[in-house]
Amino acid sequence: MSDGYEAEEFTDGGDGREDGLAAQERTFAALPPAPGRGFAASWWGKAWLKALEDTALDLRQLKAGRRVAREGGVGAVSVRPGRITAVVRERDGSTYRSDVLLQELDEQEWDRFLGMATERTGHIAALLDREMPPHLVEDAAAAGMDLLPGIGDLEPRCTCEAWDHCPHTAALCYQVARLLDQDPFVLLLMRGRGERMLLDGLQERIAATAGAPDVAAEAEEPVPDPGVSGVPAEQAYAAGSILPALPAPPELPGEPGAAPSLDTETDPEAGVDPTALEMLARDAAARAHRMLADALTPGHEGRPVPESLTVRQDAVRLAADARPEPWIVHRLASGAGRTRAGLPAAAAAWRYGGATALAVLDEDRPLDGEALARARTRLAEAWEEDEAPRLRAERSRWTSADGGLQLRYGPDGRWYPYRKENGQWFPAGPSDDDPAAAWAEAQGV
Repeated sequence: MSDGYEAEEFTDGGDGREDGLAAQERTFAALPPAPGRGFAASWWGKAWLKALEDTALDLRQLKAGRRVAREGGVGAVSVRPGRITAVVRERDGSTYRSDVLLQELDEQEWDRFLGMATERTGHIAALLDREMPPHLVEDAAAAGMDLLPGIGDLEPRCTCEAWDHCPHTAALCYQVARLLDQDPFVLLLMRGRGERMLLDGLQERIAATAGAPDVAAEAEEPVPDPGVSGVPAEQAYAAGSILPALPAPPELPGEPGAAPSLDTETDPEAGVDPTALEMLARDAAARAHRMLADALTPGHEGRPVPESLTVRQDAVRLAADARPEPWIVHRLASGAGRTRAGLPAAAAAWRYGGATALAVLDEDRPLDGEALARARTRLAEAWEEDEAPRLRAERSRWTSADGGLQLRYGPDGRWYPYRKENGQWFPAGPSDDDPAAAWAEAQGV
Protein backbone atom coordinates (compact mmCIF):
# COMPACT_ATOMS: atom_id res chain seq x y z
CA MET A 1 0.00 0.00 0.00
CA SER A 2 1.33 3.42 -0.96
CA ASP A 3 1.86 6.50 1.21
CA GLY A 4 3.84 4.54 3.78
CA TYR A 5 1.01 2.28 5.00
CA GLU A 6 1.26 -1.47 5.25
CA ALA A 7 -1.89 -3.26 6.36
CA GLU A 8 -2.65 -6.75 7.57
CA GLU A 9 -5.97 -8.41 8.46
CA PHE A 10 -6.38 -10.64 11.48
CA THR A 11 -9.19 -12.97 12.44
CA ASP A 12 -9.11 -11.97 16.09
CA GLY A 13 -9.86 -8.42 17.14
CA GLY A 14 -8.34 -8.92 20.54
CA ASP A 15 -11.22 -7.29 22.39
CA GLY A 16 -12.81 -10.43 23.73
CA ARG A 17 -15.85 -10.31 21.42
CA GLU A 18 -16.60 -13.40 19.38
CA ASP A 19 -19.21 -12.14 16.94
CA GLY A 20 -18.28 -11.89 13.25
CA LEU A 21 -18.51 -8.11 13.11
CA ALA A 22 -15.73 -7.63 15.66
CA ALA A 23 -13.50 -10.44 14.43
CA GLN A 24 -11.54 -8.12 12.17
CA GLU A 25 -8.65 -5.80 12.78
CA ARG A 26 -6.29 -3.94 10.50
CA THR A 27 -3.01 -2.44 11.61
CA PHE A 28 -1.30 0.28 9.60
CA ALA A 29 2.37 1.10 10.06
CA ALA A 30 3.36 4.53 11.37
CA LEU A 31 3.65 7.31 8.82
CA PRO A 32 6.68 9.54 8.37
CA PRO A 33 6.37 13.27 9.11
CA ALA A 34 4.39 15.27 6.59
CA PRO A 35 5.46 18.91 6.81
CA GLY A 36 3.64 21.32 4.55
CA ARG A 37 1.13 18.85 3.12
CA GLY A 38 -2.56 18.37 3.62
CA PHE A 39 -3.79 15.38 5.53
CA ALA A 40 -6.19 14.28 2.84
CA ALA A 41 -6.18 14.13 -0.92
CA SER A 42 -9.24 11.97 -1.62
CA TRP A 43 -12.92 12.80 -1.29
CA TRP A 44 -13.27 10.37 1.62
CA GLY A 45 -10.25 11.73 3.50
CA LYS A 46 -11.46 15.32 3.12
CA ALA A 47 -14.99 14.36 4.13
CA TRP A 48 -13.65 12.70 7.30
CA LEU A 49 -11.63 15.81 8.24
CA LYS A 50 -14.58 18.11 7.62
CA ALA A 51 -16.80 15.94 9.82
CA LEU A 52 -14.09 15.96 12.50
CA GLU A 53 -13.61 19.74 12.40
CA ASP A 54 -17.34 20.49 12.22
CA THR A 55 -18.15 18.41 15.30
CA ALA A 56 -15.16 19.20 17.57
CA LEU A 57 -15.82 21.32 20.65
CA ASP A 58 -12.28 22.68 20.94
CA LEU A 59 -10.58 23.64 17.67
CA ARG A 60 -7.39 24.53 19.56
CA GLN A 61 -6.90 20.85 20.43
CA LEU A 62 -7.43 19.91 16.79
CA LYS A 63 -4.80 22.41 15.73
CA ALA A 64 -2.35 20.99 18.26
CA GLY A 65 -3.16 17.46 17.10
CA ARG A 66 -2.57 18.41 13.49
CA ARG A 67 0.91 19.62 14.47
CA VAL A 68 1.67 16.34 16.25
CA ALA A 69 0.51 14.32 13.23
CA ARG A 70 2.55 16.45 10.83
CA GLU A 71 5.66 15.81 12.91
CA GLY A 72 5.17 12.04 12.65
CA GLY A 73 4.14 11.59 16.27
CA VAL A 74 1.43 9.00 15.58
CA GLY A 75 2.55 5.38 15.77
CA ALA A 76 0.97 2.35 14.15
CA VAL A 77 -2.80 2.72 13.82
CA SER A 78 -5.06 -0.18 14.73
CA VAL A 79 -8.56 -0.14 13.26
CA ARG A 80 -11.37 -2.45 14.31
CA PRO A 81 -15.15 -2.18 14.58
CA GLY A 82 -16.07 0.78 16.74
CA ARG A 83 -12.51 1.81 17.65
CA ILE A 84 -9.20 3.19 16.35
CA THR A 85 -6.07 3.05 18.49
CA ALA A 86 -2.51 4.35 18.33
CA VAL A 87 0.38 5.36 20.57
CA VAL A 88 1.11 9.07 20.16
CA ARG A 89 4.48 10.60 21.03
CA GLU A 90 4.97 14.25 22.04
CA ARG A 91 8.04 16.35 21.24
CA ASP A 92 9.48 15.72 24.73
CA GLY A 93 9.35 11.95 24.17
CA SER A 94 6.32 11.26 26.39
CA THR A 95 3.89 8.74 24.93
CA TYR A 96 0.14 8.24 25.33
CA ARG A 97 -2.24 5.52 24.26
CA SER A 98 -5.08 7.17 22.40
CA ASP A 99 -8.37 5.61 21.34
CA VAL A 100 -11.30 7.07 19.42
CA LEU A 101 -14.60 5.21 19.55
CA LEU A 102 -17.20 5.42 16.81
CA GLN A 103 -20.70 3.98 17.12
CA GLU A 104 -21.14 0.78 15.10
CA LEU A 105 -24.14 0.26 12.86
CA ASP A 106 -26.52 -2.37 14.21
CA GLU A 107 -27.80 -5.39 12.28
CA GLN A 108 -30.92 -3.61 11.07
CA GLU A 109 -28.88 -0.68 9.79
CA TRP A 110 -26.47 -2.99 7.95
CA ASP A 111 -29.45 -4.80 6.48
CA ARG A 112 -30.80 -1.50 5.17
CA PHE A 113 -27.34 -0.58 3.86
CA LEU A 114 -27.05 -3.82 1.88
CA GLY A 115 -30.59 -3.42 0.60
CA MET A 116 -29.84 0.12 -0.53
CA ALA A 117 -26.61 -0.96 -2.25
CA THR A 118 -28.24 -3.85 -4.12
CA GLU A 119 -31.01 -1.57 -5.41
CA ARG A 120 -28.46 0.62 -7.18
CA THR A 121 -26.48 -1.03 -9.95
CA GLY A 122 -23.74 1.60 -9.77
CA HIS A 123 -23.12 0.90 -6.08
CA ILE A 124 -23.00 -2.87 -6.65
CA ALA A 125 -20.44 -2.54 -9.45
CA ALA A 126 -18.28 -0.11 -7.47
CA LEU A 127 -18.31 -2.08 -4.21
CA LEU A 128 -17.58 -5.39 -5.92
CA ASP A 129 -14.71 -3.62 -7.68
CA ARG A 130 -13.52 -2.56 -4.19
CA GLU A 131 -14.35 1.09 -4.73
CA MET A 132 -16.38 3.42 -2.53
CA PRO A 133 -18.40 5.97 -4.55
CA PRO A 134 -18.92 9.28 -2.70
CA HIS A 135 -22.68 9.20 -3.37
CA LEU A 136 -22.81 6.23 -1.01
CA VAL A 137 -22.88 8.76 1.84
CA GLU A 138 -26.00 10.49 0.53
CA ASP A 139 -27.82 7.27 -0.32
CA ALA A 140 -26.97 5.75 3.05
CA ALA A 141 -28.23 8.91 4.78
CA ALA A 142 -31.47 8.69 2.81
CA ALA A 143 -31.84 5.13 4.13
CA GLY A 144 -31.33 6.37 7.72
CA MET A 145 -27.62 5.63 8.22
CA ASP A 146 -24.82 8.14 8.72
CA LEU A 147 -21.46 6.77 7.60
CA LEU A 148 -19.45 9.88 8.49
CA PRO A 149 -19.34 10.92 12.15
CA GLY A 150 -21.68 13.61 13.44
CA ILE A 151 -21.70 15.64 16.64
CA GLY A 152 -20.91 13.38 19.59
CA ASP A 153 -20.18 10.33 17.43
CA LEU A 154 -16.41 10.38 18.04
CA GLU A 155 -15.68 9.49 21.67
CA PRO A 156 -12.01 10.19 22.55
CA ARG A 157 -10.11 8.29 25.24
CA CYS A 158 -6.50 8.98 26.09
CA THR A 159 -4.12 8.17 28.93
CA CYS A 160 -3.53 11.93 29.29
CA GLU A 161 -7.06 11.90 30.76
CA ALA A 162 -8.36 14.91 28.84
CA TRP A 163 -12.16 15.22 28.95
CA ASP A 164 -12.59 15.91 25.23
CA HIS A 165 -10.35 15.63 22.20
CA CYS A 166 -6.77 16.16 23.28
CA PRO A 167 -3.87 16.73 20.87
CA HIS A 168 -3.21 12.97 20.91
CA THR A 169 -6.70 11.79 19.86
CA ALA A 170 -6.90 14.67 17.38
CA ALA A 171 -3.58 13.60 15.84
CA LEU A 172 -4.93 10.05 15.54
CA CYS A 173 -8.03 11.32 13.71
CA TYR A 174 -5.89 13.31 11.31
CA GLN A 175 -3.89 10.18 10.47
CA VAL A 176 -7.13 8.28 9.82
CA ALA A 177 -7.85 10.75 7.00
CA ARG A 178 -4.72 9.46 5.27
CA LEU A 179 -5.89 5.88 5.77
CA LEU A 180 -9.14 6.80 4.01
CA ASP A 181 -7.12 8.26 1.14
CA GLN A 182 -5.76 4.79 0.52
CA ASP A 183 -8.74 2.63 1.46
CA PRO A 184 -12.20 4.12 2.15
CA PHE A 185 -13.40 0.68 3.34
CA VAL A 186 -11.63 1.53 6.62
CA LEU A 187 -14.64 3.73 7.44
CA LEU A 188 -17.02 0.78 7.06
CA LEU A 189 -14.73 -1.33 9.26
CA MET A 190 -14.96 1.35 11.95
CA ARG A 191 -18.74 1.25 11.55
CA GLY A 192 -18.73 -2.51 12.14
CA ARG A 193 -17.94 -4.44 8.97
CA GLY A 194 -14.68 -4.81 7.09
CA GLU A 195 -14.31 -5.17 3.38
CA ARG A 196 -14.41 -8.97 3.27
CA MET A 197 -17.51 -9.30 5.44
CA LEU A 198 -19.28 -6.50 3.58
CA LEU A 199 -18.61 -7.98 0.14
CA ASP A 200 -19.66 -11.45 1.31
CA GLY A 201 -22.92 -10.01 2.60
CA LEU A 202 -23.46 -8.05 -0.61
CA GLN A 203 -22.92 -11.12 -2.80
CA GLU A 204 -25.31 -13.15 -0.64
CA ARG A 205 -27.92 -10.44 -0.99
CA ILE A 206 -27.45 -10.31 -4.78
CA ALA A 207 -27.74 -14.10 -5.04
CA ALA A 208 -30.88 -14.10 -2.90
CA THR A 209 -32.43 -11.33 -4.99
CA ALA A 210 -31.60 -13.12 -8.25
CA GLY A 211 -33.16 -16.35 -6.98
CA ALA A 212 -36.31 -14.79 -5.55
CA PRO A 213 -39.58 -15.71 -7.33
CA ASP A 214 -41.25 -13.06 -9.46
CA VAL A 215 -44.36 -12.52 -7.34
CA ALA A 216 -45.78 -9.96 -9.74
CA ALA A 217 -45.49 -12.34 -12.69
CA GLU A 218 -47.15 -15.17 -10.75
CA ALA A 219 -50.01 -12.97 -9.68
CA GLU A 220 -50.26 -11.43 -13.19
CA GLU A 221 -51.06 -8.13 -11.53
CA PRO A 222 -49.06 -4.90 -11.73
CA VAL A 223 -47.03 -4.09 -8.65
CA PRO A 224 -47.78 -0.61 -7.27
CA ASP A 225 -44.92 1.79 -7.74
CA PRO A 226 -43.59 2.52 -4.23
CA GLY A 227 -42.09 5.78 -5.51
CA VAL A 228 -38.59 7.06 -5.03
CA SER A 229 -37.64 8.24 -1.58
CA GLY A 230 -36.12 11.70 -1.62
CA VAL A 231 -33.29 13.19 0.39
CA PRO A 232 -34.18 15.83 2.99
CA ALA A 233 -32.90 19.26 1.99
CA GLU A 234 -30.83 19.50 5.17
CA GLN A 235 -28.93 16.32 4.29
CA ALA A 236 -28.46 17.40 0.67
CA TYR A 237 -26.95 20.72 1.70
CA ALA A 238 -24.75 19.03 4.31
CA ALA A 239 -23.40 16.58 1.74
CA GLY A 240 -22.83 19.40 -0.74
CA SER A 241 -20.47 21.17 1.63
CA ILE A 242 -17.99 18.28 1.55
CA LEU A 243 -18.19 17.45 -2.14
CA PRO A 244 -15.08 18.31 -4.15
CA ALA A 245 -15.13 21.41 -6.29
CA LEU A 246 -16.10 20.99 -9.91
CA PRO A 247 -13.16 20.78 -12.31
CA ALA A 248 -12.32 23.76 -14.47
CA PRO A 249 -14.12 23.86 -17.84
CA PRO A 250 -12.13 22.20 -20.63
CA GLU A 251 -10.45 24.27 -23.28
CA LEU A 252 -12.03 24.26 -26.73
CA PRO A 253 -9.83 22.41 -29.25
CA GLY A 254 -8.99 24.28 -32.41
CA GLU A 255 -10.94 21.77 -34.51
CA PRO A 256 -12.92 18.56 -34.09
CA GLY A 257 -10.99 15.34 -33.59
CA ALA A 258 -10.15 13.22 -36.60
CA ALA A 259 -12.35 10.21 -37.25
CA PRO A 260 -10.65 6.80 -37.26
CA SER A 261 -10.01 5.11 -40.58
CA LEU A 262 -11.90 1.86 -41.04
CA ASP A 263 -10.03 0.92 -44.22
CA THR A 264 -8.48 -2.34 -43.02
CA GLU A 265 -7.59 -5.67 -44.54
CA THR A 266 -10.40 -7.35 -42.58
CA ASP A 267 -13.70 -7.53 -44.43
CA PRO A 268 -16.58 -5.88 -42.55
CA GLU A 269 -19.47 -7.87 -41.16
CA ALA A 270 -22.49 -8.26 -43.39
CA GLY A 271 -24.60 -5.11 -43.35
CA VAL A 272 -21.80 -2.89 -41.98
CA ASP A 273 -20.77 0.00 -44.23
CA PRO A 274 -17.31 1.33 -43.18
CA THR A 275 -17.65 4.50 -45.26
CA ALA A 276 -20.97 5.35 -43.64
CA LEU A 277 -19.51 4.67 -40.20
CA GLU A 278 -16.58 7.00 -40.91
CA MET A 279 -19.05 9.69 -41.96
CA LEU A 280 -21.02 9.23 -38.73
CA ALA A 281 -17.81 9.40 -36.68
CA ARG A 282 -16.77 12.66 -38.37
CA ASP A 283 -20.24 14.07 -37.80
CA ALA A 284 -20.19 13.07 -34.13
CA ALA A 285 -16.83 14.77 -33.61
CA ALA A 286 -18.05 17.95 -35.32
CA ARG A 287 -21.24 18.01 -33.26
CA ALA A 288 -19.30 17.46 -30.03
CA HIS A 289 -17.01 20.37 -30.95
CA ARG A 290 -19.99 22.65 -31.63
CA MET A 291 -21.74 21.60 -28.41
CA LEU A 292 -18.62 22.28 -26.35
CA ALA A 293 -18.17 25.68 -27.98
CA ASP A 294 -21.79 26.49 -27.20
CA ALA A 295 -21.46 25.27 -23.60
CA LEU A 296 -18.44 27.50 -23.04
CA THR A 297 -20.29 30.58 -24.29
CA PRO A 298 -21.28 33.00 -21.47
CA GLY A 299 -24.97 32.72 -20.62
CA HIS A 300 -25.26 29.16 -21.91
CA GLU A 301 -26.76 27.96 -18.61
CA GLY A 302 -29.72 30.30 -19.06
CA ARG A 303 -30.73 29.01 -22.48
CA PRO A 304 -33.50 26.44 -22.92
CA VAL A 305 -32.48 22.87 -23.68
CA PRO A 306 -32.97 22.21 -27.41
CA GLU A 307 -35.57 19.65 -28.38
CA SER A 308 -34.42 16.25 -29.55
CA LEU A 309 -34.51 15.66 -33.31
CA THR A 310 -36.75 13.13 -34.95
CA VAL A 311 -35.20 10.45 -37.16
CA ARG A 312 -36.34 12.34 -40.27
CA GLN A 313 -34.95 15.65 -39.03
CA ASP A 314 -31.63 14.04 -38.17
CA ALA A 315 -31.38 12.48 -41.63
CA VAL A 316 -31.77 15.95 -43.15
CA ARG A 317 -29.21 17.35 -40.72
CA LEU A 318 -26.70 14.69 -41.77
CA ALA A 319 -27.29 15.49 -45.42
CA ALA A 320 -26.71 19.19 -44.68
CA ASP A 321 -23.77 18.96 -42.27
CA ALA A 322 -21.89 15.75 -43.00
CA ARG A 323 -21.54 16.29 -46.76
CA PRO A 324 -22.05 12.57 -47.49
CA GLU A 325 -20.82 10.69 -50.51
CA PRO A 326 -23.36 10.82 -53.37
CA TRP A 327 -24.16 7.13 -53.07
CA ILE A 328 -25.12 7.61 -49.38
CA VAL A 329 -27.53 10.44 -50.19
CA HIS A 330 -30.31 8.10 -51.34
CA ARG A 331 -30.21 6.31 -47.97
CA LEU A 332 -30.50 9.64 -46.15
CA ALA A 333 -33.35 10.69 -48.43
CA SER A 334 -35.20 7.51 -47.52
CA GLY A 335 -34.53 8.09 -43.83
CA ALA A 336 -35.82 11.66 -44.16
CA GLY A 337 -39.01 10.50 -45.89
CA ARG A 338 -38.13 12.43 -49.06
CA THR A 339 -37.22 11.78 -52.66
CA ARG A 340 -33.60 12.17 -53.65
CA ALA A 341 -34.58 15.22 -55.73
CA GLY A 342 -36.30 16.79 -52.73
CA LEU A 343 -33.46 16.28 -50.26
CA PRO A 344 -31.24 19.21 -51.45
CA ALA A 345 -33.99 21.76 -50.67
CA ALA A 346 -34.45 20.24 -47.21
CA ALA A 347 -30.69 20.29 -46.60
CA ALA A 348 -30.50 23.94 -47.67
CA ALA A 349 -33.36 24.84 -45.34
CA TRP A 350 -31.54 23.11 -42.48
CA ARG A 351 -28.34 25.04 -43.14
CA TYR A 352 -30.24 28.32 -43.12
CA GLY A 353 -32.34 27.75 -40.00
CA GLY A 354 -32.35 24.23 -38.58
CA ALA A 355 -35.58 22.51 -37.56
CA THR A 356 -37.68 25.71 -37.77
CA ALA A 357 -36.59 26.42 -41.34
CA LEU A 358 -37.27 22.78 -42.23
CA ALA A 359 -40.81 23.11 -40.88
CA VAL A 360 -41.30 26.27 -42.99
CA LEU A 361 -40.26 24.28 -46.08
CA ASP A 362 -42.70 21.46 -45.38
CA GLU A 363 -45.72 23.17 -43.83
CA ASP A 364 -48.12 25.56 -45.49
CA ARG A 365 -50.03 26.41 -42.36
CA PRO A 366 -52.92 28.85 -42.11
CA LEU A 367 -52.33 31.94 -39.99
CA ASP A 368 -54.69 32.91 -37.21
CA GLY A 369 -56.18 36.40 -37.29
CA GLU A 370 -53.60 38.00 -35.03
CA ALA A 371 -50.59 36.49 -36.83
CA LEU A 372 -52.05 37.41 -40.24
CA ALA A 373 -52.63 41.01 -39.19
CA ARG A 374 -49.11 41.26 -37.80
CA ALA A 375 -47.61 39.87 -41.02
CA ARG A 376 -49.60 42.28 -43.23
CA THR A 377 -48.58 45.23 -41.07
CA ARG A 378 -44.91 44.35 -41.36
CA LEU A 379 -45.23 43.93 -45.14
CA ALA A 380 -46.91 47.30 -45.46
CA GLU A 381 -44.18 48.99 -43.40
CA ALA A 382 -41.31 47.35 -45.35
CA TRP A 383 -41.64 49.38 -48.59
CA GLU A 384 -42.94 52.68 -49.81
CA GLU A 385 -46.24 52.28 -51.62
CA ASP A 386 -44.71 52.64 -55.08
CA GLU A 387 -41.83 50.27 -54.29
CA ALA A 388 -43.68 47.33 -52.81
CA PRO A 389 -43.66 44.16 -54.95
CA ARG A 390 -46.95 42.70 -56.07
CA LEU A 391 -47.52 39.67 -53.85
CA ARG A 392 -50.30 37.12 -53.86
CA ALA A 393 -51.09 35.85 -50.31
CA GLU A 394 -52.09 32.28 -49.56
CA ARG A 395 -51.97 30.96 -46.00
CA SER A 396 -48.45 31.74 -44.70
CA ARG A 397 -46.91 32.34 -48.14
CA TRP A 398 -46.66 35.48 -50.27
CA THR A 399 -45.74 34.80 -53.90
CA SER A 400 -44.61 37.25 -56.58
CA ALA A 401 -46.88 38.00 -59.51
CA ASP A 402 -44.64 36.07 -61.92
CA GLY A 403 -44.58 33.07 -59.59
CA GLY A 404 -40.80 32.93 -59.28
CA LEU A 405 -40.16 34.37 -55.79
CA GLN A 406 -41.80 33.82 -52.46
CA LEU A 407 -41.76 34.93 -48.82
CA ARG A 408 -42.85 32.50 -46.16
CA TYR A 409 -43.92 33.68 -42.71
CA GLY A 410 -42.48 31.29 -40.13
CA PRO A 411 -43.89 30.25 -36.74
CA ASP A 412 -41.08 32.31 -35.18
CA GLY A 413 -42.40 35.51 -36.79
CA ARG A 414 -39.51 35.72 -39.27
CA TRP A 415 -39.57 35.84 -43.08
CA TYR A 416 -38.01 33.07 -45.14
CA PRO A 417 -36.97 33.80 -48.77
CA TYR A 418 -37.64 31.24 -51.54
CA ARG A 419 -36.92 30.96 -55.27
CA LYS A 420 -38.46 28.55 -57.74
CA GLU A 421 -35.81 26.45 -59.44
CA ASN A 422 -36.71 23.79 -62.02
CA GLY A 423 -40.30 23.85 -60.85
CA GLN A 424 -39.38 23.38 -57.16
CA TRP A 425 -39.38 25.93 -54.36
CA PHE A 426 -35.88 26.24 -52.93
CA PRO A 427 -34.67 28.18 -49.85
CA ALA A 428 -32.82 31.28 -51.05
CA GLY A 429 -31.17 32.48 -47.86
CA PRO A 430 -31.46 32.89 -44.10
CA SER A 431 -34.62 34.25 -42.50
CA ASP A 432 -34.96 37.89 -41.45
CA ASP A 433 -37.23 40.00 -39.25
CA ASP A 434 -37.52 42.47 -42.12
CA PRO A 435 -39.57 41.20 -45.09
CA ALA A 436 -37.77 43.63 -47.43
CA ALA A 437 -34.37 42.16 -46.48
CA ALA A 438 -35.72 38.62 -46.99
CA TRP A 439 -37.14 39.68 -50.38
CA ALA A 440 -33.72 40.97 -51.40
CA GLU A 441 -32.30 37.53 -50.50
CA ALA A 442 -34.93 35.89 -52.69
CA GLN A 443 -33.96 38.17 -55.56
CA GLY A 444 -30.30 37.32 -55.04
CA VAL A 445 -29.40 40.95 -54.28
